[in-house]
Amino acid sequence: MASLRKIPLRFIFLNALLDCALIKIFHLRPNIGSLSPFLVYVGIFQLLWITQLVLFCLYAICIYPFYVSPLRHLYSPKGGKPLIGFGRELRKNGPGPMAREWFSETDSDALMRVLLPGNQEAIIIRSPQAISDVLVKNSMKYEKPEFVRQFLSHVIGWALLTTEGDVHKKQRRNMNPAFSFRHIKDLYPLFWRKSQEVVNVMTEECRQNFYGKDYVCMDISAWAVRSGLDIIGLAASGIDFGAIQNAGSPLANTYYKLNPSSEDLLLILLWALVPDSIMMKLPLSRITSVSEASKHLKEVATDLIRAKKIKMANKEDIGVDILSVALRAGLFSDDELVDQALTFLSAGHETTASALTWAVYMLCRFPSTQSRLREEIRAAIPSPENVDSSISSADIDNLPYLNAVCDEVLRLYGPVPATVRVNNCDTTIQGEFIPRDTMVIVPIWAINTDPLLWGPDAHDFKPERWLKPQGDGAVPAQSTSNYAFMTFLQGPHKCIGNTFARSEMACLLAAWVGRFAFELDDPTLMDERNIVIPPSVIAKPDGGLQMKVRVVDGW
Repeated sequence: MASLRKIPLRFIFLNALLDCALIKIFHLRPNIGSLSPFLVYVGIFQLLWITQLVLFCLYAICIYPFYVSPLRHLYSPKGGKPLIGFGRELRKNGPGPMAREWFSETDSDALMRVLLPGNQEAIIIRSPQAISDVLVKNSMKYEKPEFVRQFLSHVIGWALLTTEGDVHKKQRRNMNPAFSFRHIKDLYPLFWRKSQEVVNVMTEECRQNFYGKDYVCMDISAWAVRSGLDIIGLAASGIDFGAIQNAGSPLANTYYKLNPSSEDLLLILLWALVPDSIMMKLPLSRITSVSEASKHLKEVATDLIRAKKIKMANKEDIGVDILSVALRAGLFSDDELVDQALTFLSAGHETTASALTWAVYMLCRFPSTQSRLREEIRAAIPSPENVDSSISSADIDNLPYLNAVCDEVLRLYGPVPATVRVNNCDTTIQGEFIPRDTMVIVPIWAINTDPLLWGPDAHDFKPERWLKPQGDGAVPAQSTSNYAFMTFLQGPHKCIGNTFARSEMACLLAAWVGRFAFELDDPTLMDERNIVIPPSVIAKPDGGLQMKVRVVDGW
């Protein structure tokens, strides 16, 4: 396959250094006849090499994609610019939202081809068969891009999110018991205890800051981040970040440095061009802050594991958090446990905060849904003011409308809009030949709202569609495939913490909606076309989400 990604980029980097050295020599000694034959030969070689590189680039950019590529016959969306393809649109909106527009152009579920900067090809998958081919049947042949995994490894180490193949399979098998429903249901009291805490802190803030109004303006996304961090810290590793009581706690501030940033997309692209060892030495503030924060949290996790081991040796209880369950199993080394702990923190914190933010946003847009949900919650769950009360998994399971709202929010605004894979060998998708090293985009948001899978109201917020589920309740009756709901992916790389995430989200949302009434501070955001979502790994409103928050008495 002729692709710019096939060029040995490290070789180009070294040649560029050599070119600079030769230019300096020629500048100091302009009389080429006075140079040694060796330098003349090196100069000629460089000239030939650069000529070959230019010809290859012309072929890869101008000829291969349009006249040679086996993918050239696939449907391509309208638009795109010469040389940069859809690069500008993807940088502005991300592949998830863009694919929603592309899906609306055709009723066919065939593969799509889009051109990226440099006319590099990427495949968009849509049909259940294509999803199955990539994520289930041939999952070992489709991996996260290496440069993405290299970048993530400096944040969370080599754990479930960064490993592939047999290593990932082993880690997944060893972690499965910690994420079984039997264990997750033991975490509900923790979920509810922290939900009580955040509701009571927010209530106190409301009562202290009314200033003659019946509401207080709050950035609900910030509270979602603080709540999610405290819960995932305790539930995943036994670390209490104390973010609910103190947003600026030292440990919380350290962790916030690891949160996804718009800078990360640029860094990931740089990682594709520059060797990892050089990238880590570049004087970039983002790399420095992430490295320092990751190092500090690894030290905290290492000390925590050491303390838990001492308790185990003394026959003491070490808790029910996920790290403790994995530690008792004895299948991981200490370093592996540290990496897994950071993975759960990173994957579980921002994603839950994103989901909770979008849930409150949608309830603001649909006040009747918010009122109906509050009635259901108050009729079945004790008030958070009752500090001695607790709830179980059965209490949440018996709230069908709460679960329907959560599922519908996760369908429309899943925390991760899209994911990317690259095939490590020649393969086929939906019967189409896909040459090695082709980028395959799984547009989660677009699949979750595809009219071919969900019907003509696919883009509408309708929790009622989930009230009559099919079979085990994985997807509602009206969807046509188990691959219609892709928020947690499918196959061997399906999110191992999907039950955990649903449970945590449901507990927090129940406490919030039961106690508060929410209204958008900016009424123009009632039209979702006005909300700005910057491209990032995790989808969230730009600049947070300001809400008018009112305490609803009677609970």
